[in-house]
Amino acid sequence: MTDSGVVLVTGGSRGIGAAAAIALASDGWDVGIGYRTRDDEAARVVEAVEKLGRRAIAVQADVVETEDIERLFDSVTTALGPIAALINNAGVVSPAGRVDQYDVARLDNVFRINAISAFLVAGAAVRRMSTQYGGSGGVIVNVSSRAAVLGSAGEYVDYAASKAAVDALTTGLANEVAKEGIRILGVRPGLIETDIHEPGRLDRLGTTPPLGRPGTPEEVAELITFLASDRSSYMTGTTIDVSGGR
Repeated sequence: MTDSGVVLVTGGSRGIGAAAAIALASDGWDVGIGYRTRDDEAARVVEAVEKLGRRAIAVQADVVETEDIERLFDSVTTALGPIAALINNAGVVSPAGRVDQYDVARLDNVFRINAISAFLVAGAAVRRMSTQYGGSGGVIVNVSSRAAVLGSAGEYVDYAASKAAVDALTTGLANEVAKEGIRILGVRPGLIETDIHEPGRLDRLGTTPPLGRPGTPEEVAELITFLASDRSSYMTGTTIDVSGGR
């Protein structure tokens, strides 16, 4: 593959996903955007990609539903061509709380969206990219979180654990498909200026990284764009922190 081609970004209507879609378009990619509920925001990302001279399509899909995942991949492929890169980015966080306050409903939601969906979407990509299935290879970039290492005690231990599962997916799947033309990589953002945070959290914690500020979605997107390209051609099974040193 080359630096240009078709990329699918899940959770692409806002935050890191939206920034990644625009950065990838700037790097020569046509972009498929998967999103669950935010039609207007997804449309704005499509418009931003098209202003950069690239093609784009937004497809509503719930990435915990197998039929939706298949429809998402098929729709992007039909509109733009074979998918050469996947940015596996969809995610959710619950309100801050201790582990002894969690219930089954909370855990089911967090792990289904953050971990199970990552496995299902990655599997769908492998079935299309792998030379074992007649594909031409590709790259999968899994978006994890620095919380997977730090644990997020007193706030989001369930979120941290679900993202640790994504880190394990990156390592294990990379070894499974390395000889099938697919590279698997990961990014672990730290405190990033997105609306995933509860009100006031960034104000309270934003100066705690050694760099003294939260990061921006665009800073994470730059790394994602590099990893999706041939510029990272001798990398697989690696997850890289984008966290200001914390």
